[in-house]
Amino acid sequence: MKKQLLVATIGLLSIASFAQKNELKAVEKALKKGQFKEAKATIASLESSEDSMDPKYKAKYYYLKGAAYGKSNIKKAAKAYNALFEYEKQTGKLKYTKEAKPKLNQLVQFISKKAIEQYNAKDFKNATDSFYLTYQLSPKDTSFLYNAALSASISKEYDASLGYYKELQNINYTGISTSYLALNKKTGKEESFGSKTQRDLMVKAGQYSTPKDEVSESKQAEIIKNIGYIYVNQGKPELAIAALEEARKSNPKDINLLLNQAQMYIQLKRMDKFGELMIEAVALDPTNPVLFFNLGVVNANENKTEAAIGFYKKAIELDPNYGDAYLNLGIALLTEEKAIVDEMNDNLSNFKKYDALQAKQKALYEKVLPYLVKADGIKRSEGTVRMLLNIYDTLEKEAEADALRPIYKKMRTQ
Repeated sequence: MKKQLLVATIGLLSIASFAQKNELKAVEKALKKGQFKEAKATIASLESSEDSMDPKYKAKYYYLKGAAYGKSNIKKAAKAYNALFEYEKQTGKLKYTKEAKPKLNQLVQFISKKAIEQYNAKDFKNATDSFYLTYQLSPKDTSFLYNAALSASISKEYDASLGYYKELQNINYTGISTSYLALNKKTGKEESFGSKTQRDLMVKAGQYSTPKDEVSESKQAEIIKNIGYIYVNQGKPELAIAALEEARKSNPKDINLLLNQAQMYIQLKRMDKFGELMIEAVALDPTNPVLFFNLGVVNANENKTEAAIGFYKKAIELDPNYGDAYLNLGIALLTEEKAIVDEMNDNLSNFKKYDALQAKQKALYEKVLPYLVKADGIKRSEGTVRMLLNIYDTLEKEAEADALRPIYKKMRTQ
C-alpha cells in the first residue's frame, strides 16, 4: 500500500508539473502577442500553487509574472522580480535575472517619472504614493522616501508624513549630495554633470574649465523641523518641542536646529522662548544680521524699545542693505511720537507749549526720515510709501510729497 501511495503521489506531482509547464507556455505566448489580460488570468490561476511549484519552473514563473503585471500593477510586478532574484541567487542559476533586472529598472523609472509629474501638477496625494512605491522598488534611492514625506505633508496626510520622516531618521538619512560642476567654454555658463568621471572627461577634452564640487547641506535638521510642524498641526505642541530639544542634545551647536526650534516657538506664540534662543543663536553666529533683526523684533514686541533699536542698528551694521531693519528701526524710533501727540492734545489751548511740542515732533520725523527713505529705496511697499508721505506732509516737504502721492494712489488700487 505504501508503494502504491508513493507512486500515486509521484503521478499527481507529474500531472501538476505538466500542467504548470503548459500554463507557463500559455502565458509566454500571450505576452508575445501582447495579450496581457489573458497572461495575468493564467498567472492568477498559478498563484495558489506558487509555494509548491516544481523548482524547474519557479524562476520562469516569477519572470513571467513580473512581465505580465508590468506597469498595470507595478508593486506586484516588482515583488515577482525581487522573488526571482532571491530564488536564482539561492539556486546559483541566474537564467532569468539578467533579463528581469532591466525590466525592473524600467518600472522604477516609469513610476519615479510619474511621481515627479504628479508633484509638479500639485497632485500631492498620488505623488506621495508614487514616490513611496519608487522607494520600495529601489530602497537605495532614499531621496524618494524624503519626497514621499514632503508630499504627504503638503497634502496634509500628517500621519503618513510623520511615518515617512521617522523612517528617514531610522535609516539615518542626510540628503547630502555632491554636484559636479564645470564652466562651458562656449556658453560661459556653469553646468552640472551626472558624475565626477563624466565632468573630468569633458574638462580634459577642453570643452569645459574651472571644475568644482559642491556638497549640499544635510536635511536632518529640516526633517526634525518638519516633524515638529506635523505635531503642531496635530495639536501636539509638547511633542514638537520634545522632538527639537532631543535633536539639539546631540547637536547643541547646530545653528539650523536652533533656528528651527526658535521658529517652532513662534508657531506656538512663545516669544519669550524665541527670544532666549535668539540670544543663544547670536552667540553661535555673531555675524548673522537676521539674528539681530529677530532680537529687535522680540524686544520691540515686549516694549523694550531702546534694546530693539540697538539690535536693529547692529543688523544694519552687519548688512547695510537690510531694508526691513531700516524700516523697523524707523518704526521703533517713532514710538516716542505717541507721548508727544498725547501731550499736544493736552495743550491745545497753550499755544506756546503746543508749538514747542510740534517742533519736537518734527525733529523726531527728521531723525526717522533717513531710515525710512533707505528702507523704501531697498524694498518699496505700500507701507513705506504711506509712512514717507505722512512725514513729508507734516514736515511740509511739498515736492517730495507730491512725487509720492500718485505712486501711493496707484499702489492702493492694485
